[in-house]
Amino acid sequence: MLESIPTFSRLVAELSKFPGVGKKTAARLAFYLLRCPDDEALSLADAIRDLKAKIRFCTVCHHITEIDPCNLCLDPARDDRVICVVEEPQDLVSIERSRSFRGRYHVLHGALSPLDGVGPDQLHIVDLLKRLRTGEVEEVIVATNFTVEGEATALYLGRLIQPLGIRVTRPAHGIPMGSDLEYVDEATVSRAVQGRREF
Repeated sequence: MLESIPTFSRLVAELSKFPGVGKKTAARLAFYLLRCPDDEALSLADAIRDLKAKIRFCTVCHHITEIDPCNLCLDPARDDRVICVVEEPQDLVSIERSRSFRGRYHVLHGALSPLDGVGPDQLHIVDLLKRLRTGEVEEVIVATNFTVEGEATALYLGRLIQPLGIRVTRPAHGIPMGSDLEYVDEATVSRAVQGRREF
């Protein structure tokens, strides 16, 4: 039925390309945009246009920015001796939101996944190694995701970085705060027990 309305169908098709958005949700969003005031819909269109025109990646850490280098790289209060390596910009945002880290960052823009055609050359690993060879960095926190790809990436980076005489660490992981042990899966409990520390 809606296929006979090309403009509407095109919007649904474009919206359904978003991660986690299926055809039904895309149609719901399209109907919302159709009903909302013109200025609201056009404001969204302008925001998307500005995003594509103004946002770029920092040439130092590869985080998203409107200025280059980004504000995080320019901040003199941050510790140059520690670099936290993350897979994606949204991972950096999560760490920043925690206010637990005051060092520098490096965004890989992915994780090693040979089956998907993602090897070391598709990630910003060469740029990371250049930063490490300056001699200022004492520790690299490899904060890739705790997935098969993230773990493989962490292992690969560890093997590259350790010969440089730089300490390589991983964030602790295990049982989330507020969890009941009986509801936590065995692999998570196992990691938590193996990664225990004194208090």
